[in-house]
Amino acid sequence: MLIKVYGSAVFGVEATTITVEVNIDKGIGYHLVGLPDNAIKESNYRIAAALQNNGFKIPGKKITINMAPADLRKEGSAYDLTLALGILAASNQIKSPDIDRYLIMGELSLDGTLQPIKGALPIAIKAQEEGYKGFILPKENAKEAAIVNKLEVYGVESIKEVIEFFDNGTPLEQTVIDTRAEFYKQLDFPEFDFSDVRGQESIKRCMEIAAAGGHNIILIGPPGAGKTMLAKRLPSILPPMTLHEALETTKIHSVVGKVKDSGLMSQRPFRSPHHTISDVALVGGGTYPQPGEISLAHNGVLFLDELPEFKRSVLEVMRQPLEDRDVTISRARFTVTYPSSFMLVASMNPSPGGYFNDPDAPVTSSPAEMQRYLSKISGPLLDRIDIHIEVTPVPFDKLSEDRKGESSKEIRKRVTKAREIQTSRFQTVEKVHYNAQMNTKQIRKFCVLDEDSKLLLKTAMERLNLSARAYDRILKVARTIADLDNQKDINGSHISEAIQYRSLDREGWLG
Repeated sequence: MLIKVYGSAVFGVEATTITVEVNIDKGIGYHLVGLPDNAIKESNYRIAAALQNNGFKIPGKKITINMAPADLRKEGSAYDLTLALGILAASNQIKSPDIDRYLIMGELSLDGTLQPIKGALPIAIKAQEEGYKGFILPKENAKEAAIVNKLEVYGVESIKEVIEFFDNGTPLEQTVIDTRAEFYKQLDFPEFDFSDVRGQESIKRCMEIAAAGGHNIILIGPPGAGKTMLAKRLPSILPPMTLHEALETTKIHSVVGKVKDSGLMSQRPFRSPHHTISDVALVGGGTYPQPGEISLAHNGVLFLDELPEFKRSVLEVMRQPLEDRDVTISRARFTVTYPSSFMLVASMNPSPGGYFNDPDAPVTSSPAEMQRYLSKISGPLLDRIDIHIEVTPVPFDKLSEDRKGESSKEIRKRVTKAREIQTSRFQTVEKVHYNAQMNTKQIRKFCVLDEDSKLLLKTAMERLNLSARAYDRILKVARTIADLDNQKDINGSHISEAIQYRSLDREGWLG
């Protein structure tokens, strides 16, 4: 007898429906075809034990299972439940009139309980698109899949519950989530707050500008000056995620199995990889491509602490994703694209000894050593970082004072207001949502300078030996400063503040 059961495979952040055809015939043997990987080939041992422990068995006949489309590689252990139910239905051990109306996924333990799977959200989206009645999957993933409306989602703990559902009509408990209510309920304030930071008013201002315009930023300063502390608090002043952004972010985290119990992610991600990371782990890829750190930071912040310690090859592969805001991984048979629109926050010491720009510390590195250290970061990468700011240590009297700094909540209000101005400005421009995403054409259109501002910028560029690439960056940052001031036009004060944020472009910065 031939039975068709449906599962799903995830490629990139999209799912593809897999038809599992189970045919039982005269003879002996177990044949699994359709490009399964080793985890799927080993499934017959798990299935046999799970069925045995629940009062069923694999029939001693010739079992042929095809996973269609047969030319698409299938991977992972999430097809155990799909295959097991196909075998039971094809051997008439259970009744299965409705089995083809459900998408079924889950990894089996030997006692028949189910282990969580990866990619539940993209699979649920695909199931709803293709008109399936419901999606049966492990209980741990049910909330994540239930984000999708107009699809019945059943979270189950063991194969016995699924067998009872199809065989005896015993109802399964449906997981229902009001996506909007769940999302807004979770919009709590992040644990880190700018009110914890003593002093550093100029750096806080810089962070506010970066958050308002979505600008990449690099913090340069000696150890203990507060670079990491400031970077960790950046997500707390970014505008709250929209429901669309939350779904997009959850989808990527679902693919790698990193979605928490609540289902929908409402906090912006903050990723901080160690400097020993490989280029594949950073941008994504591998034999079976997976999203990298830059995609997991999508709609959030990627923090690279001690930037010159990262391998040069790792930093160079970030160039294209920083520009295009997505990363494409190509293989001989297929190509996958992961979104990677993130804010890059980098920090570094100004010299190998760390204390070069600290006025109270001795200089222990020679100019040549410092130049070698700084040259680890290539010009093209620095070109994609809009704001460079020097961080100096906080004096004792600032550290010890009781006065609390401005809270993240207050800063976030100003940032959100500036972002709203940008949203209305770019509403007719595709793929541009905030100032940092502007290209040269848009800079010319939206960053018009009066004669005094032009003269100021010209003088600064000549006197400070600023490179040509700094020109566009200064205009973008000045546009953001003007938005924070709620000014329609950029004036001289906006330009002069933006010029200060290009430390590493100045020739003789080491001088």
